[in-house]
Parts: sequence; C-alpha cells; structure tokens
Amino acid sequence: MGSSDINDSDHGGSTTQTDVDVDADDIIDDVAVESSPFRESEKVLAFHCELLYEAKVQKVDLVMKEWRFFIHYLGWNKSWDEWVGVDRLRKYNDENMCIQKELNANKKQDVEKKFGRAILTKPKSSSAFRGKKRKNDLDPKEAVGPDVKQVNIHIPPTLRKQLIDDYESIMHLGKLVKLPRCPNVEDLLNKYLEYHTRKGGMMPDSVEEIVNGLRCYFDKALPALLLYKNERQQYQEATTNDKSPSFVYGAEHLLRLFVKLPELLYHANIEEATLAELRQHLQAFLKFLQKNQSAFFVSAYHSL
Repeated sequence: MGSSDINDSDHGGSTTQTDVDVDADDIIDDVAVESSPFRESEKVLAFHCELLYEAKVQKVDLVMKEWRFFIHYLGWNKSWDEWVGVDRLRKYNDENMCIQKELNANKKQDVEKKFGRAILTKPKSSSAFRGKKRKNDLDPKEAVGPDVKQVNIHIPPTLRKQLIDDYESIMHLGKLVKLPRCPNVEDLLNKYLEYHTRKGGMMPDSVEEIVNGLRCYFDKALPALLLYKNERQQYQEATTNDKSPSFVYGAEHLLRLFVKLPELLYHANIEEATLAELRQHLQAFLKFLQKNQSAFFVSAYHSL
C-alpha cells in the first residue's frame, strides 16, 4: 500500500514535472521575446546602403544569442525583404527621423557633387538657358548637339520615335499625358533597382547613386526644362500638394531628361572617369526603358 502510494506519487510527480517543463519553456520564450529590442509588427527605421528607410518587423529570431529581424521596407517590393541584425535597426521616433532626414540630405549632396550640379546651377556660358525661345520647348530630334560630343548619350531609335510622337501629340494635336502617371518615375527607378538585383544578385552602389541622381535631376529639371508650354497649367494643377514631379510624371517626361542631360553634363564639373561610368549607366537605363517601352509609356494621350 505504501509502495503504491510511492509509485502513484512518482507517476504524479513525473506528470507534474513534464507540465512544469512545458510551462517553463513557454515562460523562457516569453521572457526572450520581452527582452528583444524590437517586436513583430513594430514600425522601425532600417539602414540600407547607408540611408535609413521606414520598415516593419515581420519576424523575430534569436540565433546564437544574437537577435535577427526579418523586415519589410515600406513601399518597396517584397523582393527587398531581408533578415538584419539589431545594428541595422533604429526605433521609429522623432530623434531617429531627424537622423534619417540628415542622412538623406547628406546623400543628396554627395550625389550632386559626384555627378555635377548642372540642374541646380545653370551655366552662364550655355546657350541652352538663353535666347528668346523657351529652351524647355525642346526639339525631340536633337538627340545630341554638336557642342556636346564629349558626353554623347545615344537614344535608341524606338525611343527617339517616342519623343517625336510625344511632341506631335502635345504641340500639334493639343493633347496631354494624363496625370498622375502609373507607373510614375519613382516606380520606374525602383523597378530598375529590382531589375539589377534580380540580374546580378547584388546591386553596386553606383547603380543606386545613378538612380538617386536621376530622381534628383528630374525633380529639379522638370518645371524648368522638361515641359512644353501647353503642359504648364497641367503642372500647376498636378503638383498642388507639394508632390515631387517624380511621383506625378512618368516615362514620357523622364525620357525628355535624356535629351537635356548631354548638354547639362557637358557644363558640369565631372571627372572624366566618373563621366564615363555615368554615361555607361545612363545607356543601360535607356535600354531598360526600351525593353519595357510598351509597359512604361502611354499608348494614348487625352484631349485638353
């Protein structure tokens, strides 16, 4: 009888111990999660290529006593989702948002220094910004003028035709590109980054610098250089909420920038080696536009 009590006690103790073990594991997991510097579904700021971007923590894991976080960059394609360490993340608060803005401003300055300030400072010696005729009413047939041979950017024939058709539709037929465009310039630049990532697995920093430079140049150049006179009222109406042109306009207006770039770059203070690299990247981007021409450009314009 006493033995039976002992066995029952042992059996009962064993069952209780098993239950305790399971509960203890759960408690340990809970404690571990509580000690994590970031939680699942938390909005954070994440470092990517030296800049801070808004992101969301989707998974949290503790590996070899080191925290790992699977994050999704807000507004980015899921192909950019990745596991990162705690050193790549910052709390989403006012202090870190100020750091984000400061980093973006510094990066923008670096891009402008590297690829010239042709958009921000109009060269006095350039006839492109003088004369009675508004130079922003560009001639779509002027791929590269005789004064800018050193920075030749070849626009493929199909894209040249796109420029001419664009000019005819707006200036002769009185039509406009319907705004906002989808995909817009921001979308196109992000698609180009995604294309490079899929193509090579890794994206060189120079590609991202080119994309940032194009975005900066486009936003600065559009109101001053890339609009036909028939489009100016539409521009005023489309950018009322302080929207950047890159979020409003699409491939049609981005392509016009490539007509202007040779002369702008010619008058920019850029080292020859950097200029050669820049030219190569710009040609690659034009090939990307050409390859996706039917998807990126409008098939019909709308009447005024």
